[in-house]
Amino acid sequence: MDNLDVHIDPRIDAASTTSNDPILTYPTVVVHERYDISNPPPLPSPEWTRFVCISDTHTHTFPVPHGHVLLHGGDLTSTGKYDQMEKTMEWLEELPHHHKIIIAGNHDLSLDNHDDWYIKNFHRWHSSKPEDVTCIRDLVKGERARNARVTYLEDEKFEFQTKPDGRTCLTHGPPFQILDRTVGGDHVGCEALRARLPELRPRVHVFGHIHEGHGALLQEWRSSGTPGDDAGNQGGCTVFVNAANWPMGDKARREAFAGRIPFGQGPFQPIIVDLFDTA
Repeated sequence: MDNLDVHIDPRIDAASTTSNDPILTYPTVVVHERYDISNPPPLPSPEWTRFVCISDTHTHTFPVPHGHVLLHGGDLTSTGKYDQMEKTMEWLEELPHHHKIIIAGNHDLSLDNHDDWYIKNFHRWHSSKPEDVTCIRDLVKGERARNARVTYLEDEKFEFQTKPDGRTCLTHGPPFQILDRTVGGDHVGCEALRARLPELRPRVHVFGHIHEGHGALLQEWRSSGTPGDDAGNQGGCTVFVNAANWPMGDKARREAFAGRIPFGQGPFQPIIVDLFDTA
């Protein structure tokens, strides 16, 4: 982001609500980071909607709790090959969620069709010949995926009917200084995305990419009468979720005393976000 002048809005409190506790709560939000995957916590009541958040699965499969909406923050595969995407899509198609919304990450190389980028660069990862882009795109956008309630998004908006009002944001990378710290201690999130947050004020923002940043954070917003405050979440709270399921960083090292933590399990299992219908 060379020469990018970004103003971080002061209405984002420096001390946001985060914790080592497996449960984060707010009057209209309950977030479960650690729970028994064989017996997930119940919804607080029927008026709540459950979002299940995963990301950076890299062709791995693992148990995922049921919910109304599944959000996948990208890196569906390791290098975007057909067999990898097929395995991931077969797994996602079998999951029972009412809506399953997915995006690509930087590892899903064959899904990058901007200016024929993949065709021009495939040899850097796929040495013999490029993958069949048409067939791979059919895996994520074709009839089989649609029948399984999987929606693949590319720089677009998908509207679906669920109880909580307000926006849900799904990006591969995190905003700057929000669950974006690397093992080296650097904040590597997107400053432009961070600058948009006071305008967007989503109820949930799910991302991944920085595996070691896995976790959740609750951000309260201050109500304001300034122009541009007509976003969907007046005052209220945004749940930021780094849903990366690849075990990495201090959290992985602390709990790996009995061996390597399996993908999507232990402290890197899917994160559950329950939202109350405020309408």
